[in-house]
Amino acid sequence: MSKLEKIENYNNQTFEDIKHVDEYGTEYWYARELMKVLNYKDWRYFDAVIEKAKIACMNTEIAEDDHFVVDNKMVEIGSGAKRKQKDYKLTRYACYLIAQNANPRLKIVALAQTYFAVQTRKQEISEKEYTSLTEEEKRFYQRNLTRKGNYSLNQTAKKAGVKNFDKFHNSGYKGLYNGETADDIAKRKGLRYREDILDNMGSEELAANLFRITQTESRLKRDRVDNEKQACDTHNKIGKIVREAIRQAGRNYA
Repeated sequence: MSKLEKIENYNNQTFEDIKHVDEYGTEYWYARELMKVLNYKDWRYFDAVIEKAKIACMNTEIAEDDHFVVDNKMVEIGSGAKRKQKDYKLTRYACYLIAQNANPRLKIVALAQTYFAVQTRKQEISEKEYTSLTEEEKRFYQRNLTRKGNYSLNQTAKKAGVKNFDKFHNSGYKGLYNGETADDIAKRKGLRYREDILDNMGSEELAANLFRITQTESRLKRDRVDNEKQACDTHNKIGKIVREAIRQAGRNYA
């Protein structure tokens, strides 16, 4: 398993698991929770890392208070007594700076450094920056986008009346992959049982699937689709349109 594949595994198991979202949709992490994930046992040492990260933030002329928000809490220390415990609400950028200043000998820290490095710029990445990425980095970038895209598509499909999501997604795959279902694609790629086919695609193939996903969601909304059959037909149609575009560009994935 490559380093970036390990990072993808941590996507749901660690860093994203401890992410919080406030009422305005803003994501943040608590320093105390991040400390545990990064295998720091003592707050004193982790607080020192945070201070280094804050200095790094100031050196880039970015307001540290926007990324390191003090959020002290009262915690019980026994017999009903309480004391104030120091903590921070951290932005993704703050987590990135902390990872860069943490102990590199800790294996999870090395993963965090790459994970947050990619994540902090994935929303703003330019075409020039994208072309400078390695194929593994491009694949990781596109995989994260398809993961979010599928989540959004599922929400829209649910509102459109979809209940059988395997059937719905296979309709899209059949359109893009010339009649192949997800299982057919997995068998052709020689994947093990329950391996995700999207986890085993290159960046170009992922980009094609992302286009299928986003255009299907857009069409479901625009056409105000309100039943499962129409939603599946729409997904299949968009898949075929994307397949034809790829064929004309001289590529095919099935």
